Parts: sequence; structure tokens; C-alpha cells
Amino acid sequence: MISQIPFLIAEISANHCGNYNMAKKLILCAKKNGADAVKLQTYTADTMTIRSSKKYFQIKEGLWKGFNLWSLYDEAKTPLSWHKKLFLYGKKIGIKVFSTPYDETAVDFLEKLNCPIYKVASFEMTDIPLIKKIASKKKPMIISTGMANLSEIEQTVKTARKFGAKDITLLYCVSNYPSKPSDFNLNNIKLLKKKFNCKVGFSDHSTDSRIAMSAIIAGAEVIEKHIALDNQKNGLDIEFSVRGKKLKKFRDDIDFAYKILGTNKFLRSKSEEKSKKFRRSIFIAQDIKKGEKFTKQNLRRIRPGFGVSPTYYEKILGRKSPFNLKKENPFKKSYLKALGIKV
Repeated sequence: MISQIPFLIAEISANHCGNYNMAKKLILCAKKNGADAVKLQTYTADTMTIRSSKKYFQIKEGLWKGFNLWSLYDEAKTPLSWHKKLFLYGKKIGIKVFSTPYDETAVDFLEKLNCPIYKVASFEMTDIPLIKKIASKKKPMIISTGMANLSEIEQTVKTARKFGAKDITLLYCVSNYPSKPSDFNLNNIKLLKKKFNCKVGFSDHSTDSRIAMSAIIAGAEVIEKHIALDNQKNGLDIEFSVRGKKLKKFRDDIDFAYKILGTNKFLRSKSEEKSKKFRRSIFIAQDIKKGEKFTKQNLRRIRPGFGVSPTYYEKILGRKSPFNLKKENPFKKSYLKALGIKV
């Protein structure tokens, strides 16, 4: 299901601001600027939390300070009535649309729309009944791992595999909005890949594309990024979203990082070959008569690189020259052969 690498997911989240046409524009923006897929979020305020004004439900800091949970999710939701139309719109313009279900009823709802991939949000990663429900659909699962320790991730992955998930991608994620560079430990990507033997990606809540580029270098194959429209001013996630045409630059940046990784074989660029002539090599420093010994005085290791490699220097010293040799000329491979030195 995830073939393109890096696979770029454009997360709309709440940046549609409750406007259906704006949601469509965000999907089109993702398509035009190089995203491989668009992700929605499937929930209602009632499936996320309860309507309460008690202190437990109040948000007291961060971007959403002043909201209680129910009012935040009620404002941020993507209405269920939009989903089918947005899935069809994505298909019409040629971009994959999928979603994050936040409870079992959302999974049932998305199954009716033939949702091709399921994403598990970091805050639901330890909701084992939800993991079982999603995994039972046997579709690709992308699981964000923000806040989770390795034992929690292990339990989730084992559960998903046991209940039918065969295609799992873990996303290294920092659940802090927006995330600062100092919040990241990108070696987590390598550790997750080694421990769980699956695809690993990166969910980027930062405002610096260099972090996503570095994630690619660390082994991320999937990148998730929140998006907004050009010049968009409002949106609950606007502070850590990439806007409009800047998504294309973000796409180009992660592609560049992946391209310069090259292959898993040790390679040298063909363009370097022409530089070899500036290496050091063995040159004849003084005229040498046939039968005369090679010494540090009559042979030197100098630039340029038209002679044989300095690796032969110590093997040559003390041997007798098989030829008359003129100074300022390179020491050739044919001289090595005449000395019985294996080339």
C-alpha cells in the first residue's frame, strides 16, 4: 500500500475550520504539492470524551489553552457527513484519502467507505480494544508512537499482529505542539526499525523541514505533516502546519534527503574519477641508471597521481631498477611487473 518512498501524508486535521469547501481545497493543495495521501480524522466530540466542566477536562496550557476537551473536539471534528464526499473527491483528483478512527464506531463507519489505510493516533496507541478492532480489518496500519515507551509499543505491535495486521508502519512522533528541535531523538527511528522489523516513519509536528530531512537520513520511509492553505491565518493546528506551496518545498527536501542516501552498497561517484589525477603517486625524482637501487632520494611520493600508488613505495625501496629512468616522470605499473611486484 505504501510504495513511494518517502511516502508523504498530508494531515488535514482541524485546519478545514469547519468549512467543507476548505477541506476540499486542502485535499487539492496536497495533490498539487506532491503529497502521496491525505489523512482525515474520524470522531465526534462524544466519541472522544464526555461533556464536563470538571478540572480533569480543562486544557490549561499550550496551543489550546482555555478549551475543555469536549468543546475542542466539537470544533475540530471533520463532520461524518463530509467523509464519503471527501473520499470520492480524492479519488477523482487522484490522491489517496484515508483516516484515523478514534473509536470502534469510527472503524465501522470507515469500513463502509472502504478506507484503504488506518492510522492510529499517539493518544490512542495504548487503547488495545481499538487496536484489535482495526487490526481485524487486515488493512495497512500506521501507528504513531508519541509519548510511548518501548514496552507499550511492543504490546501494541504484538496485539496488531495477533489480530490480523500484516502491514504495520510505526511513526516516531513527539507529541508536543509545535515540537522544538531539542525534543527529538531521531535515533529512535533506527531503534524502532531494528526492534520491530517493520517500516518506520516520522510524524512531524515541528516547524523546521530539516528535522524531516534528518528523519529520512535516519531511516524514515513515511513522513506525516499537517498542512494548511497559502496565507491561511486560522486553524487549530496552524502553528505546526506547512502552508500551501511550501508543501512542495517540503516534498522536495525529503526527496533530496532520500536521494543522497544512495544505495546500501559502498559506492564512489563516477564524477570523482577525474580527481584521482591530483592524488599522490610515486615519481622519479632523479635520473636512475639500470641496476641502481631505488632510494628515498631518487623516488618521491608527490602529487599528481599519474604514477603508481604510494602503497607500493616501501616494496620498491632497496630494489634495483630494471631500466634507465628519467627524472620528473611517473613510476609506471610496467616497472612493478619488471620488479616482480604483484599489481
